[in-house]
Amino acid sequence: MSSVGEAATVDTGVRGYLGFLRQSARKRVVLLLRYPVNTLSQFGTIFLVFLVLFFGGQALAPAAMEDTIGGLVVGYLLWSMSISAYSGLSWNVTREAQWGTLEQLFMSPFGFGRVMLGKTAVNLAEAFLWGAVTLAFMLLVTGQSLALDPLTVLPLGVLAVMPAVGVGFVFGGLAIRFKRIENAFQLVQFLFIGLISAPVGEYPVLKWLPLAQGSYLLRWAMEDGTALWELPADELGVLVVTAALYLGLGYAAFTYCQRWARSEGVMGHY
Repeated sequence: MSSVGEAATVDTGVRGYLGFLRQSARKRVVLLLRYPVNTLSQFGTIFLVFLVLFFGGQALAPAAMEDTIGGLVVGYLLWSMSISAYSGLSWNVTREAQWGTLEQLFMSPFGFGRVMLGKTAVNLAEAFLWGAVTLAFMLLVTGQSLALDPLTVLPLGVLAVMPAVGVGFVFGGLAIRFKRIENAFQLVQFLFIGLISAPVGEYPVLKWLPLAQGSYLLRWAMEDGTALWELPADELGVLVVTAALYLGLGYAAFTYCQRWARSEGVMGHY
């Protein structure tokens, strides 16, 4: 009897959760391959926008573009990954509601919160995968060389994107309650541009805004070749605090919205 109970505990514990993550990743790959036109157009748009920014900037202000091209590449990389990371959760909730399977997620033995955290982890991995492809494309087009030490870029990148994931949880919660919020996505994309380009070096108070400190330190590391352990401890501390703060606030808003939807009786409605 004890062995059966232990096996059941394992299945709904670490081993079972890892299996859920594998299946979530497999489902995402299947969706990307099954709808290739949508997939290619989505990321083709990202490449096209960068080409417009780069060649348009060269045509209008070649000297200024030459001086800021490294910052443009790093900033656009963080922007594209942030968009993918934040919108993935919201689209997951919207699609599950459209498919009529949202309520089934609440019956998962892992709990709805852990299910959405797992889906967020898959979205984040996808964001970094496409970020690597986007970065290679930008470096090829611009001929720019950047420091790409994985021990520095990956930790900074994960912490930099965490506030965007927090925003994703907010919109995921709103999608549970209000269902159709796609038009609001466009506004957040423009907001991210302003946050990523915030002049943190000139106005240190801006470092507490989401994405601002991560963008600042990523540019510092990738343009100047500064290793993670060479960055000031107080600057890294701000990055860690803002990452945890905005992620925590976003998840709290997500939890509140799902309880709100339950109390209003609109969880399964679309």
